[in-house]
Amino acid sequence: MPLNIRSDEVNRLADKLAAVARVSKTEAVRLALVNELERREQSLSEFLARIKPIQDRIARYPETGLKTDKAFFDSLYDET
Repeated sequence: MPLNIRSDEVNRLADKLAAVARVSKTEAVRLALVNELERREQSLSEFLARIKPIQDRIARYPETGLKTDKAFFDSLYDET
C-alpha cells in the first residue's frame, strides 16, 4: 500500500534527508523509519537492562503466602 504524505513539514524533512544522504525521498523515508524503530528497540533494551537488577533483587524475597487484597491493606490502617 502506498504511503501518502500530506504534511508539508514531513515532505520538507524527507527532501532534506534525501539531499543530505544523497538518496531518493523514498529511501530517505525508509532510512528514517528503520532508524527510529532501531532507536526505540535499543531504548527498550537499555531500559530492561537497567531494571533487571531491581527485578532480581525483588525476586529474591521469599513468598509469604499472604493475600494482598483490599482487606489486607485496610487492616494495615485499622485504627480500632
